[in-house]
Amino acid sequence: MCDRHFLSSEPLHFCGGCGHHLIARNTEKALQRVTDLRPLDVILVTDIGCHGIIDRSFLTHTIHGLHGRSIALAAGISAGLDAPGKKVIVFIGDGGATIGLQHLIEAAHRNFNMTVVIHNNMLYGMTGGQSSGLTPCGYKTKAFPEGQPYVGYDLCRKANNVGAAYARRVIGTGDFSGYLEEAITTPGFSLVEVVEVCPSYGAKRNPDRTLTEIVKQAGLKVQLYSHPPRESYSRPKRTPVASLLDHNTAIPLTHASTLANPRSLSINGSAGEGVQSAAGIFARAAIAAGLHVTKKESYPVTVGVGFSTSELILSPDPILYTGIPAPDVVIITSQDGLERSGVTIGRMKRGLVLIDESLDAPETAARVVQRNFRGQAGPRSATLVALFHYLGVDPIFPTNSLTNAVQQSKLSGKLNLERMMATSCA
Repeated sequence: MCDRHFLSSEPLHFCGGCGHHLIARNTEKALQRVTDLRPLDVILVTDIGCHGIIDRSFLTHTIHGLHGRSIALAAGISAGLDAPGKKVIVFIGDGGATIGLQHLIEAAHRNFNMTVVIHNNMLYGMTGGQSSGLTPCGYKTKAFPEGQPYVGYDLCRKANNVGAAYARRVIGTGDFSGYLEEAITTPGFSLVEVVEVCPSYGAKRNPDRTLTEIVKQAGLKVQLYSHPPRESYSRPKRTPVASLLDHNTAIPLTHASTLANPRSLSINGSAGEGVQSAAGIFARAAIAAGLHVTKKESYPVTVGVGFSTSELILSPDPILYTGIPAPDVVIITSQDGLERSGVTIGRMKRGLVLIDESLDAPETAARVVQRNFRGQAGPRSATLVALFHYLGVDPIFPTNSLTNAVQQSKLSGKLNLERMMATSCA
């Protein structure tokens, strides 16, 4: 072999007889023939699989990703690189290619400027020789010792169907560097599927079968699938948008707080009943009173049903830890909120539980206060009314600060503030 420019001089670490050796060496030959291409002009992306141990051998940039994700990583690199003199190459196995099949389809469809080289040894060589999505029908593997009963994917045809500029299947013997060179120099998305045999698993279970015979019996064509050249992917131009930080304005200090030590609140209700909005308004009111505040939200993946919880920490000093092992105050406005906070309330040794009177008072060592939030203010305003009630029980900052925060919020036109104030004072 000619002197290596892109591969180190160390021996490759694949099993003896593995076709991965040939892919690496043919890639070296192909890259050498690409004019003005230097090792650091190449970004090689690999993932989990025997092929992935090539990282240490290539003198190019190398990135090693999760199983089946190397094409997705390469697409992101290609989209962000925007440098015609650079080349993104993906090495991926047949298992990874089928695990990440949608990534392959999208990359080909969008015509990302990259070359994908599939090491198709027709099985999972790293994990014991199980079948992959490219295992041909009849090919014997650990999973199907009598022969794979299903037809494998034809990735070249799939890539071609969605518009790949270049897709070619080759038999992994001899010198196929010319095909790799064609793919590497093709603008846009190109794919080379190299069919090979795993000496540790494939050859032992399928003796005396040649690669050409296996490919032919599988009905796969050793040929080029191509389309006329088209513009490779480029990031669409977007109208500049002002930073969200530009619109952040400091909350003016309008009131004074009497709080001497941090206070933690756990506010619990039902999804869709304004728990998070009310907690946000309360946080703004606390900041206007000179307090530092943190806010955490929690709700189930369904978002529109079930519980909704907001955790607030209020402190006269900067807050360095936002966890709440045991809250000082728990506010509950619905059955969902009670079920969510039941365990926490049971562990409380002190503090305050402010709960809607329609709910059963929980057993706890904390002080329990019940009020008719839902009945008097309705479900959508229950949490905000409960927070007004809380300031009446524990006046850590003036009620007027919360009133102002409500008036400045997006909800101001939807709330009957006078009714809420009257209800909270009742």
